[in-house]
Amino acid sequence: MANVALEAKTREVLGTGAARAERRNGFVPCVVYGNGKEPTSICISSDLLNKYAHRSNFFSTVFEIKDIGQQDQLFVAKDIQFHPVTDRPMHVDFMRVGKGSKITLRVPFAFVNEAASPGLKFGGVLNVLVHEMDVVCDPENIPEKIEIDLTGFEFHHTVHAHDIKLQDGVALPSGSKNFTIATVVAPTILKKEEIEGEKAVSDAATSTSPESAATS
Repeated sequence: MANVALEAKTREVLGTGAARAERRNGFVPCVVYGNGKEPTSICISSDLLNKYAHRSNFFSTVFEIKDIGQQDQLFVAKDIQFHPVTDRPMHVDFMRVGKGSKITLRVPFAFVNEAASPGLKFGGVLNVLVHEMDVVCDPENIPEKIEIDLTGFEFHHTVHAHDIKLQDGVALPSGSKNFTIATVVAPTILKKEEIEGEKAVSDAATSTSPESAATS
């Protein structure tokens, strides 16, 4: 995936009042940090940043932030704050990434081959519980997305984090816990038929039990 270039300027005046003034002028206050260097306060055009902030791969995109006196520096977004009403970005933290370093970042899932899932083909629903997960990789090997192949998924098939096959150079963080990502849920009507079928079997077993015979 190609790097994304963002034009920026260094913030000379800091503080809440200065940040509000930048927002009124159409800029988003940001901070860049990491890779053994001091944090730098910058600001980026609100319209430019808004183009990328709502994309599912925002946190797995490598950015080149220009015009802040740090040539050949690459960055990934680590945190973002949105306005509660307009949903536009209000502040972003970017982390510097050095060549050969390992970084932890969030990567979105992409579910493929839904037509090859018998469970979905016959009316099931893919219940997605988690839409992204943290991985560890180097800056040159950041996956844009993590594909989950649904081929062969039957009703009640569940996929967990430790089931995911990651590309070479990409791994789960050390000590990460296993968790459910998604499951194929059976249609409601099918669930009802299963429950009624189980109830019928239970009633039949009760009616033929010795206790029921003794009281008849």
